[in-house]
Amino acid sequence: MHDIEPYYFWRDEYIASEDSDSPFFNREYNEFFFENKIYNYYIHPQWDPFGSPTLYTKVLYVDYDMEFAILEMFGEWNDCIQNDIMFLKRNLAEPMMDKGIKKFILICENVLNFHGHEDCYYEEWHEEVQDMGGYVALINTLSHVTDELKATYLDYYMFFGAPLDELNWRKLKPSQVVTSVEFALSRQNNKRIAQ
Repeated sequence: MHDIEPYYFWRDEYIASEDSDSPFFNREYNEFFFENKIYNYYIHPQWDPFGSPTLYTKVLYVDYDMEFAILEMFGEWNDCIQNDIMFLKRNLAEPMMDKGIKKFILICENVLNFHGHEDCYYEEWHEEVQDMGGYVALINTLSHVTDELKATYLDYYMFFGAPLDELNWRKLKPSQVVTSVEFALSRQNNKRIAQ
């Protein structure tokens, strides 16, 4: 697990620890000292903690003019025991929303498991970003994670599943990721209206 690093090819354009509006502003990283763990496994020091003992993130890119953020997630998303959505909403999303971010794209290919519970924080987050004209979209979730998200009825509050799970985002610039996600969301909305 310590070999899995966050995506770093956009670092020429954005680094969260150098962004004075970021929740991770001035965070220092030690590449030689591994301190964060998921259960008994140390993880790469570039992952950022936000309150959960099993779920970490990396803010890959934020554009305050276009009002979007792209976050890469890593670990086990567990709302049953840790209430990870509370930490994500309160410690990460809300400070970003206070700075005008209304579109959240979470890359979830390294979310190894999801354990759902209540949907209160999801509903709250959805209503707040929707009021701002935004959304929360998860891309490239593993199939068993998507199944659990659906079983918890989180598709009422977030976008995930096909075609978002087929997005080859690494070949795109951040603005192209947003354009691709929004195109996929418009296709999903058109299908919902047609049904």
